Amino acid sequence: MSTSSSNRLAREKSPYLLQHAHNPVDWFPWGEEAFAKARAEDKPIFLSVGYSTCHWCHVMEHESFESAAIAAFLKEHFVSIKVDREERPDVDQVYMTFVQATTGHGGWPMSAWLTPDLRPFVGGTYFPPTDMPGRPGFITVLRRIAELWKSDRAQIEDKARSLLTALQEAEDEVIKGAHDSWNTAKTVQLGLSQYTRMFDGSEGGFGGAPKFPRPVNLQFLFQVAAQKGSAGKDAEVAQSMALHTLRKMASGGMHDHLGGGFHRYSVDAEWHVPHFEKMLYDQAQLAQAYLTAYQVSGDDCFAKVARNILQYVEHDLTSPEGGFFSAEDADSLPRADAVKKSEGAFYIWTYNEALEVLGEERTGEFCATYGVERNGNVPVSSDPHGELEGTNVLIQRLSIPEAAERFKRPLENMEHRLNDDRSVLLAKRGLRPRPHLDDKILTAWNGLMIGAFARGSQVLGESSHLRAAQRAATFVREHLFDSTSGELKRSYRQGPSNIHGFASDYAFLISGLLDLYAADFNPEWLRWAQQLQETFDLHFGDKERGGYFSTTDRDPAILLRMKEDYDGAEPTPSSVAALNLWRLGQLLHDDALIDRARRTVHAFASRLEAQPFGIPLLLAAASLLETPPIHLILHSADPAHPGLAAFLKEARRRHLPQLIVIQITDAKSRDFFAPNHSVIAGLPTTPDKPTAYLCENFACRLPVTDPEQLGKLLNDL
Repeated sequence: MSTSSSNRLAREKSPYLLQHAHNPVDWFPWGEEAFAKARAEDKPIFLSVGYSTCHWCHVMEHESFESAAIAAFLKEHFVSIKVDREERPDVDQVYMTFVQATTGHGGWPMSAWLTPDLRPFVGGTYFPPTDMPGRPGFITVLRRIAELWKSDRAQIEDKARSLLTALQEAEDEVIKGAHDSWNTAKTVQLGLSQYTRMFDGSEGGFGGAPKFPRPVNLQFLFQVAAQKGSAGKDAEVAQSMALHTLRKMASGGMHDHLGGGFHRYSVDAEWHVPHFEKMLYDQAQLAQAYLTAYQVSGDDCFAKVARNILQYVEHDLTSPEGGFFSAEDADSLPRADAVKKSEGAFYIWTYNEALEVLGEERTGEFCATYGVERNGNVPVSSDPHGELEGTNVLIQRLSIPEAAERFKRPLENMEHRLNDDRSVLLAKRGLRPRPHLDDKILTAWNGLMIGAFARGSQVLGESSHLRAAQRAATFVREHLFDSTSGELKRSYRQGPSNIHGFASDYAFLISGLLDLYAADFNPEWLRWAQQLQETFDLHFGDKERGGYFSTTDRDPAILLRMKEDYDGAEPTPSSVAALNLWRLGQLLHDDALIDRARRTVHAFASRLEAQPFGIPLLLAAASLLETPPIHLILHSADPAHPGLAAFLKEARRRHLPQLIVIQITDAKSRDFFAPNHSVIAGLPTTPDKPTAYLCENFACRLPVTDPEQLGKLLNDL
C-alpha cells in the first residue's frame, strides 16, 4: 500500500511522477540533486522510466515500489530516480537504446542501473517483486547489483565505459550517409517489396501479434500510390494494402465503437483485444490516415472514422484553453466502490449488461453486429491475467449492409437503429468510473493533432475542426513559445514546464502549422513555422552530415546525442523535418530548404537501404523529393467568394502530396509571397473573379476561372 507521506516527486507537475509521490521509495526527479547525492555517497543510480498510462508501470509500482522493504533496500544501496519518458524523451532514448542493445528487447517500465557519472551498466524492463521461472525478481536483481558494486567495482566501471563507447560507434554507423550508388526509386521499390512480404492479406497490417497501428506505414504506402510515374501495379498494391488495413482496424476492437478513437495496439493479429490506453499521437496520425483514405477512395466509411476520432479528441482530450491532453489510461475501476483497477474495465461489456440497456430485440441485432457473446468473446490467449473473462470487446462482425440483410431491414433503418444502440450504450458507459486522464499538454503531440484537425477541416469541410486547430496553435504560441529566443518548451501542466523543447517538438509543430496554413491560409502560421525551423536548425541540425539530433548539445547529463532512425509509434524528427523542409521550400521558393531536406534523407541512406521498413516516412520524403512539385495559386479579391471555395473543394478532394496551395486574397498575403514568387508578384491587384493558376515543376498553365476546368487539369496530373 502507498503511504500517506510524500517524497520529492510531490513537487513535480508530471502526472506520472505524481503517481509515485507517495511511494515509500526515496525517489528523486532527474537532475543535479540526485546526481550529486550519487557522487557524494558513491552509490549507483537506479533509474526507472515510464509514463502515466502505462499498465505494467502501474503493476511494478504496486508490486515493488509500494513495498517498504524494497524501498528501504533501494535507499540503503542506490539513489533512485524516476523519469516520465514523455517529459524527458532524451533520457528515455539514451537508456532505452542501452537496454535494447544489451537485452534484445525494450519497453516500459524501463529499469536501468547507472554509475554516478550516469553511464549504464545493467538494464531491463519490468521485474516481478520475487523470482519467477525464467525471470529474476526485483529484489534479487537489486541484491546482486549491490554486491557487485562493492566486490567488483572496477569491472562495472570498465563495462559501463565500453558499453557507452559501443553505443556511440553504433550511432555513428547509422548516420554514415549516402554513397554514390544511392537510388531513391530502387530503395522505394525495396521498401514496397518488404511491405508486400509482411502484409497480412486477411486481417491487414504487417506481421502477426501484437499488432500496432503504426500510421507511418500507411503514409508511405499512400505516397507510393500517389507517386507520379509509379507502375500501375505498384500503385494499386500499395493503396490496396493501406485501405484494407484501415478497414480492418476500423471494424476491430482496437477501435472504440462507442466513444470514438483508437486504443494503443491489439494483443492479437485480428485487431480484436486491445491494450486499452488511448494516446493522443495515435489519434492524430490515424485521423490523418483515414482522411487520406477517404480522399483516395471516396468511401464515406473512412470519413466517418476520421470524424469520430476528431470528435473523441474534442470531447475527451481537449483542455478548456484549447490545448490537447496526452492520453487516457488502460486501467480503471470496474465499479465506483471497487478498490482495484483492472485493464479495459471502462470499455468491456457482458452480454447481460447489453441486454439490460438495449432490451431483448435490440440486443440480438446489436450483439450479432458487434460480436457480443453470452459467455464473452475474449479468447483466453488474449487475456493472460483473466481480467476480461466472460466479457466482450466490441468488434464489428457484420457490416451495416450485412446486418440489414440478416435482419431484413432497410439499410437506412438498420444504420439508424445501430447508431441509437451505440448512443444508449455510450451514455450507460459514461456512468462508469473513467480511466485516469494524463492532462499534460505536450508540444510535439499537439503539433500532430493541430495537423490532424487542420486537415480534417480541409477534407471534411467542418469549421469546428479548423477552430480546434487554431485554438491549439494559439495556446502553444502563448504558453509554450518564447518569441524572443524562438525556443519552445516541452510541456504544460498548471503552467509551462522548465524543460526545453526537443527535436520532435519543433518538427511536429512545424508540420502542424504547415497543415494549418493549408486550411486557413493565414501567412502568420508560415512566419512562425519559419522562425521555428531556424531555431530547430540551429540547435538540433547536424551541419556536417545532415539530419537532426533528438537533443541539443547544451545538456551535459545526456551522454549521447542521437539521431532517431526508426519511425515507430511516433515518426522520427528527421523524417518529419524532411517533409517540412520540402513543403516550406516549395511554399517559399527556397532551394536551400529543399537541399536541406535532401541532405536529411541522405544522412540515413545506408539505414534506408538496409531496412526501408524501419523509416518509411523518411522514405516517403525521399520519394516526394523526386516528384515534380505542383503549385496551385488561388487569387481572389474576396476571401469569402463562393468561387474560391469551389476551387478549394476541387483541390482538397484529391490526395496529391506534391500539391502546394497558396491563396492570395489581400495585401498581407501578397506581400508575404511576392518577393519569392514571380507569378504572385505579377498578379493583378483586383481580379474580376477568383482565378486559379496551376504550375507544374515551375511551368504554369493558362489561368482558369471555372472550378470544373481546374478539376480536369488536376485529373490530368
